[in-house]
Amino acid sequence: MQIRNFSIIAHIDHGKSTLADRLLQATHALSDREAREQFLDGMDLERERGITIKASAVTVKHIHNGEEFMMNFIDTPGHVDFGYEVSRALKACEGALLVVDASQGVEAQTVVNAYLAIAQDLEIIPVLNKIDLPGARPEEVAEELEQVLGFAAEECLVVSAKTGQGIPELLAAICDRLPPPREPVTTKTRALIFDAVYDDYRGVVIYARVFDGRLKVGDKIRMMGLDRMHTITELGKYTPKQERVKEVGPGETCYIVAAMKTLGDVRVGDTITLENDPAEEALSGYEPPRQMVFCDFYPATSDKKGNDFEQLREAVEKLSLNDASFTFVPVHSEALGFGFRCGFLGLLHMDIVQERLEREGDVEVVQTAPTVSYKVDMRSKGGGIEEIEVHNPADLPDASTIVAIKEPVCRVEIMVPKQYIGDVMKICMDRRGIYRNQTYVSETREILTFEIPLAELMYDFYDKLKGMTAGYGTMDYEVIEFRTDTLVKVDILVNGEPVEALSLITHRDKAELRGRHLLVRLRQQIPRHQFEIPLQAAIGGKIIARETIKGFRKDVTAKCYGGDVTRKRKLLEKQKKGKDRMKSVGSVNIPQEAFMAVLDTGE
Repeated sequence: MQIRNFSIIAHIDHGKSTLADRLLQATHALSDREAREQFLDGMDLERERGITIKASAVTVKHIHNGEEFMMNFIDTPGHVDFGYEVSRALKACEGALLVVDASQGVEAQTVVNAYLAIAQDLEIIPVLNKIDLPGARPEEVAEELEQVLGFAAEECLVVSAKTGQGIPELLAAICDRLPPPREPVTTKTRALIFDAVYDDYRGVVIYARVFDGRLKVGDKIRMMGLDRMHTITELGKYTPKQERVKEVGPGETCYIVAAMKTLGDVRVGDTITLENDPAEEALSGYEPPRQMVFCDFYPATSDKKGNDFEQLREAVEKLSLNDASFTFVPVHSEALGFGFRCGFLGLLHMDIVQERLEREGDVEVVQTAPTVSYKVDMRSKGGGIEEIEVHNPADLPDASTIVAIKEPVCRVEIMVPKQYIGDVMKICMDRRGIYRNQTYVSETREILTFEIPLAELMYDFYDKLKGMTAGYGTMDYEVIEFRTDTLVKVDILVNGEPVEALSLITHRDKAELRGRHLLVRLRQQIPRHQFEIPLQAAIGGKIIARETIKGFRKDVTAKCYGGDVTRKRKLLEKQKKGKDRMKSVGSVNIPQEAFMAVLDTGE
């Protein structure tokens, strides 16, 4: 039996999941009765948002020219934040289907995913999808693919995943044009773990691709990276129903159950070998994912026994079993109590994690404004310079010991219609962007390349880009280096007390403007109390902006009608003293919306 391993890659919303549905139906893995839209997207969240969050691996059989083929394919996410899922999936394949919307054309993430596949030396079949749409322009898009990525326009396959047009030709091309798995280079067993999910009843379920040797039920296996031993209790494939098998050989993908209870028992990218006959050398794994966005999660309500925190801890630990690119460490805040500082690949990743925590863990979460990681050069006690990494403005060392602060800088590629180039250039320059180059795509579109600090991208950059380009602008970014700049920490004081969760690191030129705007937002978000609340922004000991939330005042002079004015003055002085006393002992309630006010730049 011939084997073909491939991934489906594309920009977000170009029809990957629908194409996967049609492939399942065309190979009779699903009957028409069982089929539903986005079959492989199992999460409610994926179906609601219409995006793929988790890659899904499926094995189907297909007869081509009288010969049986086993096809192992992986439907991958399209959004920039889930690029790590895509790179992991490609490592387990020899080929890729690059899907492009025939009406929208080549987009930013199309280019990035294509380069990921080229870097892995995969055979790529370009597929033009949605040719049934009235606005489809397959000839122009094929020329765009040739112009930008160098694929011959006549090699592009045209399909409609919605109607099924062109699917038989696509299956034939997969069998003819994609290469078979490489020959085993050793008799010792080696399998690469490309994903893992947590199951309440079976523990951690591993997805693996066997490169050399064989795996059988009952085998004692060893994780070469973690040096841990387990016994395989179940082997199987998703067809897309779970189907148990006795053994798997070279070139095949499978799922493995081996009574692993915690994420510590498995690491994505590790190599599985046999305990009794181990391989000498592990397969090349993956670069560990680099978290670039950080924020704190706290329980929205907290009882004295700390049950809400424990419930949040359980939810976070369980979610981390299903998402290897999400990290967390416990933190404590004066204002919000105990919680977790979490690391994410990007803003959508953060948004998805919060929503999954609330749904799957049944907890309400208070989230602080996201920040990026910084590298700080500081003077050590020995007189030398040491570099530390800071994920939270509150963790910055004393200003007198700081030599330099370095921030992550991204290479940003923006694909945009020509009429919007001026507007896009202006917003990039406003966000401290450095222009690098401009690439011709077609008569109507170009790619602009800028270098922009990641912190500037976080603050509503994507929303503004979509707004000013009528939804046609698309972007992709990757962190290229940490660069020194004149950055300062702005502290926010509420009623004279610094609130660390509201502090931020920003460029000195923008510090006063950002501080002033943030205080205006806080004044609108924090409710009035019985006493006056001063809000201040400070750099070090210097106050750079102030706003005041007026207190409620009872009309204590209402009962005085007529008589000497000193009676009124006496009552007002008494009220003033009471307000001062209340101000010194009263605590200010800060709502969740206030913590997110940091994200609004006011532009």
